[in-house]
Amino acid sequence: MTQLTTNTKKLKDLIGSDKFKSEMALALPKHLTPDRMARVALTTLLKTPKLGECDPASVLQALMTCSQHGIEPDGRRAHLIPYGKQCQLIIDYKGIVELVMRSGNISYIHADVIHANDEFDYDRGELKAHKYDLGADRGDLVGCYALCRFKDGTEKCEVMSKAEVEAIRVRSKAGKSGPWVTDWNEMAKKTAFRRLSKWLPMDGEVREAFESDDTQFKFNKPQRAKATHSDIFTENVAEEETEEVSP
Repeated sequence: MTQLTTNTKKLKDLIGSDKFKSEMALALPKHLTPDRMARVALTTLLKTPKLGECDPASVLQALMTCSQHGIEPDGRRAHLIPYGKQCQLIIDYKGIVELVMRSGNISYIHADVIHANDEFDYDRGELKAHKYDLGADRGDLVGCYALCRFKDGTEKCEVMSKAEVEAIRVRSKAGKSGPWVTDWNEMAKKTAFRRLSKWLPMDGEVREAFESDDTQFKFNKPQRAKATHSDIFTENVAEEETEEVSP
C-alpha cells in the first residue's frame, strides 16, 4: 500500500487531462505524442512522490518546457526535481546532446570522466588520447571532458578538474539532491559540455534549452504559465490530506 496526497491526486488528474494534453500537443515536435509525454510524467510522479508536494503550476510548467524541447522527463534525458514547493527541471547531458545533434551542425559528441590511472593526453585544447583498461584499477576520479567534432572534421574539447565541477555543484541549489547525488558522472559530463557549448553553433531550440536549464549556477523559480494556460496552471488544490490506495 502507498499513500497519495490530495495534491498528488490533483496533479495526476491535471497531467492526464485532455486540456493539458492539448496544450502539450501544440508544443511537441512530431516524434513525440502528448499521450506518451503524459505517461512518462505520471511514471515520474510515481517514482518521485515529493513532486506531489510541489506547486502544481511549477510541475506543469516544467513539463511544458520539456514538451517545447521534445525531451522526455524520464530520469535519463531530463529530471523533475522537487525543491521545496517548486519543481526544478534539470536537462541531463544526454538530453542536451540529443538537442545539439538534432541541429545538424555537429557530427560527433563524446564526454567522459577521467581517472588518475587513465592514459590522458591533452595539449593546448586538443585531446590526443584517452585510454584505459576496463579490467584495471583506474584510480581516483580526477576530472571530466567533453569533445565535439564539427561537420568539417575539426574538433573542440573542454577539460575540467573534479574540483572545478564540485565548485559548480556546490553553487547549485540542486547540488545535494537529484542527479548530482545519483548520477554525479553524468552531471560532470554535462558541466564540461556546457563549457564547451560556447564554441558550438547552436540554433534557437538548443540555446533556449541551455538558458532554461540554469541549475548549475542558480535556481530561479519557474515562470508562471502564460495567460492561455492560466486555467490549467492555477487549479485550486485542496488542503493536503492522505489516503491509502493500492500500488
